[in-house]
Amino acid sequence: MDPARLTAEFPAPSYRGTQQRALGKIGEALESDNDVVLVRAPTGSGKSLLARAIAGCARQPDEADPQDAIGAYYTTPQVSQLDDVAADPLLSDLQVIRGKRNYSCLLPGETDTPVDRAPCARESGFDCSIRHRCPYFSDRAIASNRSIAAMTLAYFMQTAGSESFGRRDVVVIDEAHGLAEWAEMYATIDLRPSTVPVWDEITVPEIDGPEAAARFADRLVDVCTRRKDTLVGAEELSIAEVTERDRLQELISNLKWFVSDYRDPASASTWVVDSAGEGSPVTIKPLAPERYLNHTVWERGNTFVLLSATILDKEGFCRGVGLDPAKTALVDISHTFPVENRPLYDVTQGKMTYEHRDDTIPEVARLLVRLLAKHDDEKGIVHAHSYAIAERLADRLREFGVDGRIRTHDSDDRDAQLSSWLATDDPELFVSVKMEEALDLAGDRARWQVLCKAPYPNTRDSRVARRLEDGQWGWYYRTALKTVIQACGRVVRSPDDFGRTYLADSSLLDLFGRSRGAMPDWFAAQVDRMSSPELPAFDPDAANAGSADSSGGSGGSNQSGRQTGRRSSRSNPDDHPLADVWGTD
Repeated sequence: MDPARLTAEFPAPSYRGTQQRALGKIGEALESDNDVVLVRAPTGSGKSLLARAIAGCARQPDEADPQDAIGAYYTTPQVSQLDDVAADPLLSDLQVIRGKRNYSCLLPGETDTPVDRAPCARESGFDCSIRHRCPYFSDRAIASNRSIAAMTLAYFMQTAGSESFGRRDVVVIDEAHGLAEWAEMYATIDLRPSTVPVWDEITVPEIDGPEAAARFADRLVDVCTRRKDTLVGAEELSIAEVTERDRLQELISNLKWFVSDYRDPASASTWVVDSAGEGSPVTIKPLAPERYLNHTVWERGNTFVLLSATILDKEGFCRGVGLDPAKTALVDISHTFPVENRPLYDVTQGKMTYEHRDDTIPEVARLLVRLLAKHDDEKGIVHAHSYAIAERLADRLREFGVDGRIRTHDSDDRDAQLSSWLATDDPELFVSVKMEEALDLAGDRARWQVLCKAPYPNTRDSRVARRLEDGQWGWYYRTALKTVIQACGRVVRSPDDFGRTYLADSSLLDLFGRSRGAMPDWFAAQVDRMSSPELPAFDPDAANAGSADSSGGSGGSNQSGRQTGRRSSRSNPDDHPLADVWGTD
């Protein structure tokens, strides 16, 4: 790549905030022969524009020998981030490619069929007369030949080894702070009736560790392969059979990867296994999956630039993703948003740990009523941390009669409810789960938010438990702090924007004390200015003052279309992180 082109490749007509200085720092780091540059850039830095400038510096065909890698990848774990890139006219030369299930077949009678379930996937030897017009294969062909191909991290990892998306000169990863966690999630193998099509044909023994899991995986691969070969050899498949075939192929690949990595004495991966005993589901999880990342990410490019607001510890980050700190540079970008525009408020009501939650949730619900009264004409969002907490808060708010201003979601309708909430001008409070990242709530989209719980990793997760057994408490606190910082950036998106963040869980204050040394200076300044606000007394009538529908309700949809959803099964195969990209080639 040629870092000297950074300024010329910047896509906007002018710079905002510290962007010009940031490009200078990034250029210096790239010219210093670093293989990887980490860019710690806070919310509002315009990371997507910086990413485009970096990608534009990749080696071009007329500068390369035949064996040289050319072009760039832009990838992000967040689908919403990719949507923003696709919609930004300044980034129009990034060719976006998505998984097959995001495209519809063009054949007559199949226009409602996703490409991964179309006749070409169902019928052996099907010769599609309009393959050249197929939206998926067309986008794939264009992306594979464009100088910058943009895709989700799931698609990027899944296409490792494909002919269409080989090694490129530059790889830019946006929102990269969770790369190790995403890799662990993608590499996790969940074996249960809903994910293993041949479950009824196997006997699950007692599995007490990775060695027993590897032996079981070998046997399961044999059973899956026999069934898969039967399906592959069929003349025509139903949509259900296509789904089964694709699931089996993915499962076989994942199981073989696990066995290969586990039995490789040179592998740095540690595997943990969850099983309740004979006949029960089995989950096989990696810790620090360096080999997985090496294959799916690090072998895909010559130079890497990773951007995020919350890469808090260079050494720890490098250790977690298999990078050499000596060949990795960290570039810090200062914050340009006035600290007084992004205040934190201490409204803690007690601890939200499991043993204290029954006492604290009613108090948090009462707090929300007071905040609704204070912000009677402004939209807000609650980061509930889990569906269980969200449901209990929604139930309490319904009992208080303020559900006319409340919108909730479940795992099935989260996107639809989010879109409806963003579109409304009503001063609704959105009780959300896992929306601390990649959500742009600029201006009146939301003027206030509540953090209900310190977002510590779940200690009942075997990976988390193993790390804590190994004394990795610093990782534990940094992981929670990353999520808090990400959440705090949702409601203030530019230097002249303004948004309040309320902290309801007293464990957040403890977290700040324990993780002070990992805080970026600009966030530490927010914490130092934290204060306790004056709030109205608890009064549901005052809280309903801004509601278009204060008549209440009990479940279902109320008169203004707001939903009080219930959590759906998380074991649904379609909820798998890689569900979007099965059958990418």
